[in-house]
Amino acid sequence: MTNVTRRAAVKSYAAVDLGASSGRVMVGRVGPDSLDLTEAHRFPNRPVRTPEGLRWDILALYAGVLDGLRAAGHVDSVGIDSWAVDYGLLDADGALLGNPAHYRDPRTRGVAEQVWATVPAAELYAATGLQYAPFNTLYQLVAARSTAQLAHAKRLLLIPDLLAYWLTGEAGTELTNASTTQLIDPRTGDWSYDIAARLGIDLELFAPLRRPGDPAGLLRPSVLEETGLTGPVPVTTVGSHDTASAVAAVPAAGERFAYICTGTWSLAGLELTAPVLTEASRTANFTNELGLDGTVRYLRNIMGLWLLQECVREWGHPDLGELLSAAAEVPALRSVVDAGDAAFLAPGRMPSRIADACRESGQPVPESRAEITRCILDSLALAHRRAVFEAQELAGHPVDVVHIVGGGARNALLCRLTADACGLPVVAGPAEAAALGNVLVQARAHGQVGDRAEMRGLLARTQPLTRYEPRGTTATWQAAEDRLTAR
Repeated sequence: MTNVTRRAAVKSYAAVDLGASSGRVMVGRVGPDSLDLTEAHRFPNRPVRTPEGLRWDILALYAGVLDGLRAAGHVDSVGIDSWAVDYGLLDADGALLGNPAHYRDPRTRGVAEQVWATVPAAELYAATGLQYAPFNTLYQLVAARSTAQLAHAKRLLLIPDLLAYWLTGEAGTELTNASTTQLIDPRTGDWSYDIAARLGIDLELFAPLRRPGDPAGLLRPSVLEETGLTGPVPVTTVGSHDTASAVAAVPAAGERFAYICTGTWSLAGLELTAPVLTEASRTANFTNELGLDGTVRYLRNIMGLWLLQECVREWGHPDLGELLSAAAEVPALRSVVDAGDAAFLAPGRMPSRIADACRESGQPVPESRAEITRCILDSLALAHRRAVFEAQELAGHPVDVVHIVGGGARNALLCRLTADACGLPVVAGPAEAAALGNVLVQARAHGQVGDRAEMRGLLARTQPLTRYEPRGTTATWQAAEDRLTAR
């Protein structure tokens, strides 16, 4: 069969896309100059607080995946992406040793300082390129060092790899997600053996590295029976860190673009060909994670729409459209908070914590729901501006446009404020970027699309996009930035 013939066929791909609050199985249908995405099944992701701490209900997630594959019907391949850093431990028989710990669990408090006593922070960054985040896998493993669970573990699988193992019986460690562990050298795309050895981390726990596009096995006969699918159905390795899949689905033309992957988190940065490992980059808390085709996702983690999600949850889930319309009428930049502050990491009491932060910094205290929402969105836009500006300066990589992908692309007010804050046009969409990137990597592995430029061209032609031009000058945003950093 020729390549031209292969591309003429329409194929279907199941994208298992797991987020912090929900999971879904999406079906992407790819043909010559066509790309359609539909939702087969959505299911909640409800972490559970046990006596041991905050844990993921991984069995419920796996059941949701099976239900989704059953609803998807015939597919030519399956790919899995999820959030980063968390993992499951298996015993010598391949059985799971307890539910995986949640990255918001407090077990890593104070662990970073223990690590830095052995490997200073600057040295750790120079070796791994990863920003400081208290929940990085490296810190989780050091926190678990004395536990019976880790002592009995024979295999460690990151969340998407664990689910792929249950589906196929084959174990691997996907590279884009592995690069978030703080145990990968971003220059070589291999493990940082020296760092692991000095911290007493056994890299033999990890399965062999895989890259996006690699085969990850076939669905087990028991899975075929459970889902009603007719085999063989391959599982294809995708960018299993959802941000890697989302960046792969940025519909950019050329290289002079910044991206903001929005959802529970905002991941704002650039796509580069090499990591930036300078001390200035470390102090600015930028990370070098790996992406498709050996690219580097040079970005900063910002707390993101988690701030608004927590407020909405506490308010009893009011109508979001009405809330955003009311927030648009609130005066701009009246009060702002640092959207990257770890003080907002934990769940609970978010409206009060935002009000307290404004009070403590001497700003007007937002009281109504609309005022708190506007404070959050102004703060996020300001954080986006700061990340985009600093990334360009640190990497020596100027941009002409900002692409917002993910769930926040549907938030017109956030997109408009980001354009105003950055003084650059914002192109919003696709909202389902992680699932689309997942599908396109599968389609490429199966011969339907070519390089990243071809993938992005197909996205630009087939997906709804909205462009926001900046309004006014950025002077008021700079003044708000100066006010925030002066505190």
